[in-house]
Amino acid sequence: MKCSQKSWLIGLTVAIAALCGGYGLRAFAQGEARAAAGGPKTAEQQFKNIRVLKEIPAEQLIPTMQFIAGSLGVECEFCHVEKQMEKDDKKEKQTARKMIAMELAINKSHFEGELEVTCYTCHRGSAHPVGVPVLSADATKAAAHDHDEAGAGQAKLPGPDQILDKYLTAVGGAEALKKIKTRVQKGTIDAMGMQYPIEVYSEAPEKRVSISHPKGGASVTGFNGEAGWLSIPGGVHRMTPTEREGARVDAEFHFPVSVREVYKEFKVVRGEELDGHATYQVEANSPGRPPLRLYFDQQTGLLLRLVRYTVTPLGKNPVQIDYGDFRETDGVKIPYRWALTRISGSFTIRIEQVQENVPIDESLFEPPAERPPQ
Repeated sequence: MKCSQKSWLIGLTVAIAALCGGYGLRAFAQGEARAAAGGPKTAEQQFKNIRVLKEIPAEQLIPTMQFIAGSLGVECEFCHVEKQMEKDDKKEKQTARKMIAMELAINKSHFEGELEVTCYTCHRGSAHPVGVPVLSADATKAAAHDHDEAGAGQAKLPGPDQILDKYLTAVGGAEALKKIKTRVQKGTIDAMGMQYPIEVYSEAPEKRVSISHPKGGASVTGFNGEAGWLSIPGGVHRMTPTEREGARVDAEFHFPVSVREVYKEFKVVRGEELDGHATYQVEANSPGRPPLRLYFDQQTGLLLRLVRYTVTPLGKNPVQIDYGDFRETDGVKIPYRWALTRISGSFTIRIEQVQENVPIDESLFEPPAERPPQ
């Protein structure tokens, strides 16, 4: 069984999708255990047989492997010997090292070290990039490209404040939002063709815990404003700093209000059509925060899609959340359905019951004791 499939079958929900990608909880936790005594380490210090990317923080190695796997459309065993990741038995692993060195050299020499050329630039989801244009009588003509320097098409777009103001109004307004301090949601999660119960506990300003219940035991993803964790029966993973910042975005209780407090730079570009809804796309950036792409319904003003990125030494790993089935609850419109998609897979949560401003057991927001998986 391929390792990303193992990861899904172990947890089958948010925790494993957020953590593993292709490597799995066991391999990640074993690496963490080797680093626990000495604090933050480089990839070379924490993992075995690292020949390139030696000096990157150890916490960035797994996300980087996720990026490579997603860019090539492959699983771990394409390059690695299963359960013996450090071995060099496969030619593909040697090739990958050369390609990483080539990418880094190109960006250093031609793009001042910026991540302009990545694995995905050439591979586009294929293990073997195509070097010759594909001819087809049925090929459609690509849409005309608007050059940014010409400002084409930008004059008709509203400004970011106009779009974000409409979004805030659409969900009920700042006053109504801030009256709500807690929210408990119960429903189901669909992953890999299976369905399980899930509860999501949220508390302002940025606490959030989701607990799903596959047959093998509860799977938990939690963030309490400072610490983040992911757990399955027998194993706990503390989120890395980059993982925590992604979790912080998801946990932000009053996001329609706080987005302009947290993010400092906004840019409006043409948005794509989502399920028949024309959108405006707002790009949000701020130092130390995950870059965001926000897609707002042109008619209703509601947020239909959020894409956030984790930056790795070789490229950006995207996480996409699509929102739907908006309903008014206590004067505020919230989605009763959202689908989260990562390189490693996707799942959909459907909410059946919502309670707001109800007491939540604060112990839910306390990270569990760390235990390596058995």
